[in-house]
Amino acid sequence: MALVFRGKTQRDHGTASGTRRKPFRLVPVFRADRSITAGVAETSREALEARLSAQLFPLGTSLSELPVGGYRPDSERRPRAAAVLVGVTSDDDPCIVLTLRSRQLEHHAGQVSFPGGGRDAPGESAVETALREAWEEAGISERRARPLGYLGRYDTITGYRMTAVVASLDPGIHFRPDHNEVESVFTVPLAHVVDSARFRRDIVHYAGRRFEIVTFEHAVHHIWGATAALLEDFGARLRSGRS
Repeated sequence: MALVFRGKTQRDHGTASGTRRKPFRLVPVFRADRSITAGVAETSREALEARLSAQLFPLGTSLSELPVGGYRPDSERRPRAAAVLVGVTSDDDPCIVLTLRSRQLEHHAGQVSFPGGGRDAPGESAVETALREAWEEAGISERRARPLGYLGRYDTITGYRMTAVVASLDPGIHFRPDHNEVESVFTVPLAHVVDSARFRRDIVHYAGRRFEIVTFEHAVHHIWGATAALLEDFGARLRSGRS
């Protein structure tokens, strides 16, 4: 089901094993609505953290109290607990950190995701999981990340229930991807994420089921599924919080 761009073609996402091809489509570049994004750039870290935190569930919130979006699990053994780090840089133009997963992986090869993964131990918290995975995958030290709060949880079509932990990252942070898992680390401007015109709905078929998924328009990478849905949720929260 990987949607991986190769040359001038991309794999059709009609089925998990489909080989049908279609021409590469250049993604249009939208001009952000400055009435929405004003105040995102050129702000102090403290002001940025205050603005983000105001739209999040506090870290003290029980995970069972967080809303669940996405897709219901198809067996009693699902979903498996997982957590991702939605890292926001604290530079003049705040950006969200994403990874392009290695094409050599067995699962989710070549897909865009937040740093994150499954819980290692029963006692590991969502924050601990997100920070550990961010260090292992992208070289983001927990000393350079300040967790601020949660987005809602999200059930993926592959059987995970992700908890999204939002954190601010130190200015000038550098990334060191583990190339066994991550091909590259890149960022998306926060101003783009709050632009609702960059999101659309697509249909995919996976494991015999039909799903409506979210896609985030990007000039280089194909960002879709749970990652795009969490970006859309984050952007909507920030838009609703504008005075």
